[in-house]
Amino acid sequence: MTPDLSSRDPNWWRQAVIYQVYPRSFADADGDGLGDIRGITERLAHLSALGVDALWLSPFYPSELADGGYDVADYRDVDPRLGTLDDFAAMVAEAHRLGLKVIVDLVPNHTSHQHVWFQEALAAGPGSAARERYVFRDGKGVHGELPPTDWQSVFGGSAWQRVPDGQWYLHLFAPQQPDLNWANDEVRADFRTTLRFWSDRGVDGFRVDVAHALAKDLSEPLRDLGAPELSGDEALAAMAPGTHPFFDRDEVHAIYRDWRRILDAYTPPRTAVAEAWVPGARRALYARADELGQAFNFEYLQAGWGAAELREVITDSLTTAQAAHASATWVLSNHDVVRHASRLMLPPGTDENAWLLSGGHAPAVDAAKGLRRARAATLLMLALPGSSYVYQGEELGLPEVADLPVEVLRDPIWEQTGRVRKGRDGCRVPLPWTTTGPSYGFGAGGAWLPQPESFAAYAVEAQDGAGGSTLEFYRTALRLRRKLLEGEALTWADDSPAGVLDFSRHEGWRCVTNLSDAAVPLPAGEVLITSGPLEDGLLAADTTVWLA
Repeated sequence: MTPDLSSRDPNWWRQAVIYQVYPRSFADADGDGLGDIRGITERLAHLSALGVDALWLSPFYPSELADGGYDVADYRDVDPRLGTLDDFAAMVAEAHRLGLKVIVDLVPNHTSHQHVWFQEALAAGPGSAARERYVFRDGKGVHGELPPTDWQSVFGGSAWQRVPDGQWYLHLFAPQQPDLNWANDEVRADFRTTLRFWSDRGVDGFRVDVAHALAKDLSEPLRDLGAPELSGDEALAAMAPGTHPFFDRDEVHAIYRDWRRILDAYTPPRTAVAEAWVPGARRALYARADELGQAFNFEYLQAGWGAAELREVITDSLTTAQAAHASATWVLSNHDVVRHASRLMLPPGTDENAWLLSGGHAPAVDAAKGLRRARAATLLMLALPGSSYVYQGEELGLPEVADLPVEVLRDPIWEQTGRVRKGRDGCRVPLPWTTTGPSYGFGAGGAWLPQPESFAAYAVEAQDGAGGSTLEFYRTALRLRRKLLEGEALTWADDSPAGVLDFSRHEGWRCVTNLSDAAVPLPAGEVLITSGPLEDGLLAADTTVWLA
C-alpha cells in the first residue's frame, strides 16, 4: 500500500524522500554571507514544489564552526548567527503547513570545547565530577607527556589533546570536539532532555551523528590498538564484532533502547536514523524497532558504476533492513562526500583527494558524462524500496567545487592532516538560486565559500520550467514515485543483458538501468520517465528508464 504521509502516520518515514539542508549553505535571509533559519523558511516552497516528504537539517546549534557546526556548544538553542528559537518555530510551522516533516541532526558523541560542561571540566581539574562527563586521562611517559593510547582521530593525528594541568582528553574528531563519556548518568539524562526539547517543538525525527561511537571501553588500563589504521571505521571488519574500544560496541544499544522509549511517547512516534559506518549485519542492530528504527546505508553511495556490484549492494542492503524489520535507506550525496555528479565521472580507482588537490584537473573528466550517470543513479535510487536521502543542490545537478583555493578552506581536515587532505568544503558551497547577483541569490552579502561562475547555469531560476533540466527531472520523478509506491519489495529480472539492472517494484512499475558502455534494446512498456534521451528504441548507456 502507498504510505500515508499525513501528520499522524507512524510509518511515514518508511518510503519517504528526505532532503538534507546544510543550513549555512542553503539560503541567507539577513545578508551576512551565512545561511540561516529564516532563509530556509523563505525557500521551503522550493522543497514542496520539488516533491520531497521531509527536510533534514544539519546542525544549526551554537557553534564556533570548528567542524561545520558539528561542534555543538548548546544542544537546546539556535546559533544566533542563524536565528532564534522563534525563527525555528516559524520554520517548523511553515514546513508542516506545506506537508513537510522536519528532522534535525543530533550530535551525541562529542560537544564543542566551548560547551559549558567542558569549560567546567577544565576549571574543575583532575578527578572532578565535571571531568567525568568527558574522557580525561593521565598521559604515559615519565611526566605524562605522551598520549594515554595510540588512538587516532578520524580527522588525522592523535585522538588525545593535553590540557595545561597535564591531563589529556579524548577527541575522536577535531580537538575542539571533546568526546562525552556515555557511561556517565548525567550525560544520558541531559540527552533525554534534549530529545524531549525538540520533540516538544514539533520536530518529527532525529538523524544521529556517529551513532556507533558513543559507547567506549574505558576500563583501566586503556588498551592500545597497535596500529594507527585500526582507529578507522574500516578496522571494524578486522576485529571481532563489538570488541573495538570505541566503535560499534555492544553497550551502545542500551542507549538507543532508552531513547526509543522517549521517542515512542509522542504521537506519532518520533523517527530516528543512525549514521553508523559499520558492516551491514551490525548496522541492522541500530535499525531495530526498539532502537532508532532506521540506519543509513552507505554501500550504495560507495559502490562502483557496475551492474553486478550495484545489484549485490542493493540485495544485501534490503536483506539487512528486513532483518531489523526496518526499511532500507539510500543516499548518493551528502555534506561529507564528493557530489555524485562529479564522483561518478571519475575513473575507477581514482584517489578522490588527489583529484581535489589537483583542483579537479587530474584526471581530466567529462562533466556531461558525470551528470548523465548522476541522473541515472538517482532515478535508480528513487525506484528502490525504502527512504531516499537527497542532498541540497543535487536536484540542480551541482558538481563538486574542486578548485576552491586553499586560503578559503574551512574544513578542519585540511589543517589537521597537515594540509594533505583537502576536506569537504567542495560539496558545501552555497546554493545558486538566481542566474545573477553577488551570490546567485543565496544572499545579499555574498557567500561564506566562493561560488564559481558556472553556478549561474545551474541556478534554480535557470532550470525552473526548462524542459530537460535536472530540476524538472527531479520534480517529475518524485511526483511519479509518490503515485507508484506500493509495497517494500522488488523482483529482479534474470534475463537482462550484461551491464543492465532490471527490476519491478510491483505489477506495472519497472526500473531498467543501463550501466554498460553501449545502448541496449528498450524493454516493452509505456515509458514513464527516463534520466536521459532514448535512441531509436534503445536504452542509451548510463541511462535509467521507468516503465509501466
